[in-house]
Parts: sequence; structure tokens; C-alpha cells
Amino acid sequence: MEGGGEAVDGVLAALADPTRRRLLDLLAARGEATATRLADQLPVSRQAVVKHLAVLDAAGLVSGNRVGREMRYAVRPAALDVTARWMAALAADWDRRLAAVKRIAEAAEAAERDVR
Repeated sequence: MEGGGEAVDGVLAALADPTRRRLLDLLAARGEATATRLADQLPVSRQAVVKHLAVLDAAGLVSGNRVGREMRYAVRPAALDVTARWMAALAADWDRRLAAVKRIAEAAEAAERDVR
């Protein structure tokens, strides 16, 4: 993955799971939350939430901060920003390619009209 690297690979792999995407949505809305509070909002166990949070943490999407006996998690947007920039560059490249195809097709169509 040119320009994306391992960070983008990790983010895309982490975001492939709908439960992890939902966890990010919940954390983005709340600012921070514990695994227990997050599990209350999902149809999975607290232990499953902790495992999903570990994947998100490894991808750089969330971070945990110990406050007393609780571990509070929050979104870390930097990894998402890197991935969004990679995706935008990829989309721009495809837009350039499609524009070139369009120009070639329009030129061929114009040339065909001139021949008639």
C-alpha cells in the first residue's frame, strides 16, 4: 500500500468489524467511556468490548487512560486522519484517470462526427 503503510493497514483492518466501528461512534459521541459503559450500549459482553478496544488501540484509533480503578477509552483521531488522507489521494488518482478516459472518449466521439 504505497503512501499508506502499516498504519493504514491496521486502521482498515480494525474498521472492517461493525462492532469496532460502533465503538468508535460511541466514543466519539461520549468523549470517553469505560468498557463496561460501552458494553451497556452493545449486544456483546464486556470482555468482547475489551478485545475490540485492544484491536482499536493497536491500530492507534483509541487510547486507554487509567483513572483510579477504571480504564477510560477515548478516540485518537490521528490514525483516522492519516487513513482519510490516503483514501483522498487514492480517490484523486482515480478521478484523474477517469477524467483522462472521458477526454479520450469525447475526442474519439468528436473525431467520428467529423468523419461523417
